[in-house]
Amino acid sequence: MSAAPVVVGVGARRGVPAAEVLALVLDSLAAAGLAPDAVTALATVDAKAAEPGLTGAAERLGVPLLVYPAAVLAAVPVPHPSAAALAATGTPSVAEAAALAGAGGGPGAARLVAGKRTSVPGARATCAVARGGAVPAPGPVRTKETL
Repeated sequence: MSAAPVVVGVGARRGVPAAEVLALVLDSLAAAGLAPDAVTALATVDAKAAEPGLTGAAERLGVPLLVYPAAVLAAVPVPHPSAAALAATGTPSVAEAAALAGAGGGPGAARLVAGKRTSVPGARATCAVARGGAVPAPGPVRTKETL
């Protein structure tokens, strides 16, 4: 059986630099006591699938960027829903919901190991880290070649 997936859910404003996303991801992993090589994927809402800051961070980490429709993420219970995220993307959570969906989906199959955090300076990105069961939930995988 493979190791439990560690998925970092990420949300971002348009134009966020990959360096800001990557710094936030690395800080969140450190806070959870995880090394960067533990990450099996980044995950986000489909509306952000081609955002250069997100694709660039995934590329630098050497992991895929999983994308989920807003309706799928909206169905994932999260501890910190956001009215701003709902207005911008159609789901009350991007970072936490995408992390949970990517790490295993179903009820009890995944858990947050680092709740939603916001980047500084600028607060243009959010992320959360989830650990799940042995197999991540399916989601379209976007790579540089398919964008």
